Amino acid sequence: MRHLSFLLVPACAAWLGCGAGGEPGTSQELQDGQSHVGRDTTGGDGTWIDVPVTEGCSPDGGTPTGDTVLVTSTTRFHTAVGIAERIDDLSASPPEVLVPNGAIFTRITGSAVDGGYQFSGVPSGAYYLKAGSSYVVTDERHVDIGSNRLGRPDTAFSTAAFSPVQLNLVGLAPWMPWQSNSVPGTALQVTSKQVDLYGGVDILDMDPTGQTSIVSAGSQMWVGTGPMPVFEADKGDRIVVNQLQPMDAGTLPDGGALAYTTVVRSLEMGALDFTPDGVTPMPITGVMQPVPMAEFPIEWRLPRYTARASEVHPTATPSLPYFYVTAAAHGLSDGWVGYSGELLTLQLPRGASYDFTRRLTYGNPFPSSWDAVGAVQYSFRTLQPIPGIPGGQSYLTGTFVTYDRLDNLVAQPLQPRVSPPRELSIDGVPASVAREVGTASPVISWLPPTLGSVGAYRVAIYRFDPETLSGGLSILRFYVPGSVTQVRLPAGSLASGNIYFLRVAAMESPGYDVERKPFTYGEPLPFSSAEAISSFFTTP
Repeated sequence: MRHLSFLLVPACAAWLGCGAGGEPGTSQELQDGQSHVGRDTTGGDGTWIDVPVTEGCSPDGGTPTGDTVLVTSTTRFHTAVGIAERIDDLSASPPEVLVPNGAIFTRITGSAVDGGYQFSGVPSGAYYLKAGSSYVVTDERHVDIGSNRLGRPDTAFSTAAFSPVQLNLVGLAPWMPWQSNSVPGTALQVTSKQVDLYGGVDILDMDPTGQTSIVSAGSQMWVGTGPMPVFEADKGDRIVVNQLQPMDAGTLPDGGALAYTTVVRSLEMGALDFTPDGVTPMPITGVMQPVPMAEFPIEWRLPRYTARASEVHPTATPSLPYFYVTAAAHGLSDGWVGYSGELLTLQLPRGASYDFTRRLTYGNPFPSSWDAVGAVQYSFRTLQPIPGIPGGQSYLTGTFVTYDRLDNLVAQPLQPRVSPPRELSIDGVPASVAREVGTASPVISWLPPTLGSVGAYRVAIYRFDPETLSGGLSILRFYVPGSVTQVRLPAGSLASGNIYFLRVAAMESPGYDVERKPFTYGEPLPFSSAEAISSFFTTP
């Protein structure tokens, strides 16, 4: 579910989110340090502070009986001609089942069967399914940990994440320079209808201001979807180049100028052969053409967001509000799959708290079989002291997001549909208290939010590196149904003597089945989430 990560990064210029294709089958980068335990292990009463750790995740009437669990991984490749499915081999990183048993877990190893992994001796009730560095709390007897991808299933991928570019474009709208976050400049984005690609082109050897034709041998393409695909002409692989141009959006309450960017010109190149190697320039050549334009109104009730700042963290303040229109490749009948770039981007000033009403215009070069998705987000931040670094501080952020079909999103005022979880705690102590936790296997708990119908929660743990002052990648993730309000971290999940922080997102998405298909989160629309965040904490 890549779009979550792209849209949570301003300017979408870097891949800082979860593993490719969502969370499934992420590499076993985190060793959990557990030894195997026999299935007859006993001890403890399965409770924490007199509440079962998996309270609320008891079997429902439709859950198959028996002690067998089947785990499969089906990758679904979405193209213009339909969906191709591939059953993935899980033997390189096999899933595991952990059954809560008081303060410990009984680990059950599975065996490979046709189409997946099978686990026997799994008692009825909730268990933790481990896939890579993600855990799913579920009581289902069949779970698919596969993902949805864009592009043909036989696509080959290079090892390159960028490429030099030989640029020769004519028919551009006059290139506009960047002035500020409120008045952005022209940008070039690239995508493809045949292979999985999203990125942009930076012009490094000239100032293109005012130009309508650009010839450049010193440009570079960056890619946000992971390694660049290999383009094969005989399979019809093409590149789409979009020019995003600033459009006037009137003035801000303080009288300052406001603009947004939208696609105004586009080019789909002919089929090409190209193997990215980081050295050979990719040719991007052709005549840019005007694109169809459409108009829509928005009524953005920003005070409804800013009033909830303290629900993100007691010391959080409003940060950046964004509104996007993005392309949904091949339509939304199977959910919003992959990421194909922005059609419109609007950023308001930090801390904006007023009703924002406008009519906006956006360009869309894609076929009518594709859909337009509207995305609204508001991030909040808190400046926290870094443990062990005198005077050191770092911002931690939590975000409200809503994605929906554009027509549906703007048919009503833009405001939160779900609020953050309440009373986020670590071992019963408020998570906003910076401290050393008492164990490397703590219990994360929370209460349901006051707004929204929560179907699932996502708990993400981040390790903070005090040397680089970064903590952009989650190292541990838990997906739990909306009836569950706590998780225990299995022993060895957190390394000794490290700095961490966490986010817990409440998610409202009626079409999302967290227990059966956990790694499709954010794809069924509508989707809304709101995060509560902790302060830094350290492990003994």
